[in-house]
Amino acid sequence: MIFWEIAKRNIRIHLLRSSLAMLGIVIGVVAIASMGILGNSMVLSVSDSLRTVGDSVIVTPHAGGGGGGFGGGGGSSSALVITEQDYQQIKRVSAPNIAIPVLQTTDRLKLGVGKDDLVAMIYGIDPEDMPDFFILESGDYSRSSSGCLVGSTFAKDNNVKVGSRITVGTDGNKGTLRVTGIIEERGMAFDVSTDSAVVATQDWFNNAYSRNDYDKVVIKVKNLDDITAVKEAIEKQMNRRDETVDVMDTRKVMESIFEAFGQITTFVSAIGGISMLVAGVSILNIMMMSVTERIKEIGIMRSIGAQRKEVMSMFLYEAMILGVVGSIIGGILSLLGGYAISSLMLQTTEYLFVPSSLIHIVYGMVFGIVICLICGIYPAWRAANLNPIDALRHE
Repeated sequence: MIFWEIAKRNIRIHLLRSSLAMLGIVIGVVAIASMGILGNSMVLSVSDSLRTVGDSVIVTPHAGGGGGGFGGGGGSSSALVITEQDYQQIKRVSAPNIAIPVLQTTDRLKLGVGKDDLVAMIYGIDPEDMPDFFILESGDYSRSSSGCLVGSTFAKDNNVKVGSRITVGTDGNKGTLRVTGIIEERGMAFDVSTDSAVVATQDWFNNAYSRNDYDKVVIKVKNLDDITAVKEAIEKQMNRRDETVDVMDTRKVMESIFEAFGQITTFVSAIGGISMLVAGVSILNIMMMSVTERIKEIGIMRSIGAQRKEVMSMFLYEAMILGVVGSIIGGILSLLGGYAISSLMLQTTEYLFVPSSLIHIVYGMVFGIVICLICGIYPAWRAANLNPIDALRHE
């Protein structure tokens, strides 16, 4: 088509001006797509980190109530505890799901002669419940009371291997544990954060800290559709007189986190959209300049029979070329931008090439093309509606 060729010719004649207009589109597309990729990658990263705790209901003593009893802390991080009687009630109402009692404290550890003491979280869990909680990276689950598991981060940071020995307490007054297994990295967790912790058996914990109560109970729900029902059943049973426990549904917490990340992604993408709108104003300005410079040319076209829609299409072609070329370049650079941002902020690019991330590049490109066409409509309409006689007289 002749008007398509004229549109391309005009872009070539004013190449610098057209390139600067396209640069604005490129920046807008990169901003929108890169921020979208980052936001989606963050959601996927957090989702993977929380995948092991999304099936849990966590019961803890209520800070404002009796929480099952006072005293008997024995090294617990809180004076409020869940008694054995409370645990049996929780276990009964949550059946057939698994209810796992958890003890926890922090204490000083020594990993060998000549090594400095360190402070770490220590959990006490029944050996029978450990396979329901943890996946091992190496070794085996603790069977004897003197055995323990350690988190992968703890093992790497302190050069701990299966068979290593850990002395617990000031001057080793709590005894020595032998590492039987290393727990696979779990990431962020609401139930038991083991990556930098030590997991001992419940019997060892009871003997070392003189404990006969629990800090929390974690219910592993077999059917995710039953989480709400399990949560409500526990609350009804335990808080029927006074509010003695707090019950947290980890799935609800995860949904709140994902919603927050979604809002952040929308916000940062909107910032990229502002740069796109600025680029659109630049396109509008350039197209208006093009119309002004070519008034006489438009008058000649109209006088030899060119229709208004043909003149209008010529200017829309120009806007479309600027939008398409700028958006394609921006889309390619968005991959590089997304790769760089993911590497710097998430230390991984495994979520870059998933469909839910790549779709943000498409969104950015489509938005860029649409903005260019919208900003080209008024200049094209103005050119098409010029009076041919007045246009020929224009100097």
